[in-house]
Amino acid sequence: MNPWIGWTLAALAIAVGYAQYGWRGALFGVTLVVFWLLLQFNRVMRVMRAAAARPKGHVDNAVMLNAKLKPGMRLLEILALTRSLGERLGDDAGPADLERWRWRDAGGDAVEVTLRAGRCAEWQLVRAAPPAGAENAPL
Repeated sequence: MNPWIGWTLAALAIAVGYAQYGWRGALFGVTLVVFWLLLQFNRVMRVMRAAAARPKGHVDNAVMLNAKLKPGMRLLEILALTRSLGERLGDDAGPADLERWRWRDAGGDAVEVTLRAGRCAEWQLVRAAPPAGAENAPL
């Protein structure tokens, strides 16, 4: 959701409350805004608590993560999918709004996600190299 829409709705709730019921309505509007902010904070804390409880950069299945990613997803939404904090790739010498993260599964497959301004811009699935001698094995 666009932050401008959220703050506009918050100001509208306070203004309508004041217009209808005076200072008590404005206080009720402020209470609604604070409650909404607490709900959002609780959601962030729940996702971060779940991510902190698992190994860093680990995902159950990289191929499934690759299929579920969409352009424009926020990092918080990606963390909710992976239930793990990612491994940061590269150094901080690049553009300030560019971040790269990686999640690996037990088989060695990985998903590398590039974020621009906190949103998923692109990602790629990196498959693990097959074990030696596997290319000649019968099916």
